[in-house]
Amino acid sequence: MRLALVHDWLNQIGGAEDVLQTLVRMFPESPIYTSMYWREGMPTHYRSWRVRTTWMDRLPGIYQHHQAYLPFYPMAFGQLNLGEYELILSNKSGFCHGIRSGDATHICYCLAPTRYVWDFEAYAAREALSPALKLALRPVIRILRRWDYRAAQRVDAFIAISRDIQDRIRRYYHRESTVIHPPVDVAQFRPEPTHDTYYLIVSRLIPYRRIDLAVQAFNRLGLPLLIAGGGRDRARLEAMASSNVKFLGRVPDDDLPALFARCRAYVLPGQEDFGISPVQAQAAGRPVVAFGAGGALDTVVAGQTGIYFREPSAESLAEAIDNFDAEAIDPEACRANAERFAVSVFEDRIRSKIIAAR
Repeated sequence: MRLALVHDWLNQIGGAEDVLQTLVRMFPESPIYTSMYWREGMPTHYRSWRVRTTWMDRLPGIYQHHQAYLPFYPMAFGQLNLGEYELILSNKSGFCHGIRSGDATHICYCLAPTRYVWDFEAYAAREALSPALKLALRPVIRILRRWDYRAAQRVDAFIAISRDIQDRIRRYYHRESTVIHPPVDVAQFRPEPTHDTYYLIVSRLIPYRRIDLAVQAFNRLGLPLLIAGGGRDRARLEAMASSNVKFLGRVPDDDLPALFARCRAYVLPGQEDFGISPVQAQAAGRPVVAFGAGGALDTVVAGQTGIYFREPSAESLAEAIDNFDAEAIDPEACRANAERFAVSVFEDRIRSKIIAAR
């Protein structure tokens, strides 16, 4: 079977790239079509992949500032005709589902309907866009929304990463979908017999992750919080943090299992489309304190593997942590729940979906 993989951009590492790496292992002979590829900024093993880029790869500064070229992605992917393949599997959070598929079957693994198109006002508020810029962008957003909807109608079958994304696909695209949760390498995480007193966040430090809520909550509580990861929001977050909140920067992958297994609990302060780190924490036997929305509703079992806080505020998060007894949570229950999201489960379900779609 001639199969092509499609991905929005290759200039950063996140959950989308975790999914892509699994798809590449499943289909190692398949080419990866993407808007642009920052070869020097991505893991070295990517260089063995058959990556094929669009003309956007030659635009100045795109690797570090890909958001600035927002209006160009639909044009680039809309010009990409992959009708020579039998099956196209797009891994989409932006615009890559807009490729031309011809007679090929196109399955879209939807990480999210394009966030800054369908939830522009919330996105603009988080990014602190000026009133003038918001006013200038609104006509562009309306055009992109129409394009995005039409592109979604050309997809043969949608897969959603969570029930929340399934709801959004139905609401924005008027399409039905199957939920297949992203793959999590739970095998590398194991519970340890003892743990420390710190709470943990592992995340890119960008505004929509709402790390600011956690910093404010722990400023009030005075409890130790470790934050692993980097991003453009780091300086702002460090400036507001008390001495009990420590920023570790990017932690090597080999060090993450111990970091997860030794924490008192993992904290998920924002609404995630799915959220891999909370599953990793549970695989390491640790409970999760999560905002009760989005992907956390699929991954955290309230009362068994963690708790939810209900309001997106520092006060609500602080109250939940203050009242949470992490010692009452069974590490083995956390581990068993995480097994539902193992890589092998994802692979089996993706293969079944492909067979059904053909």
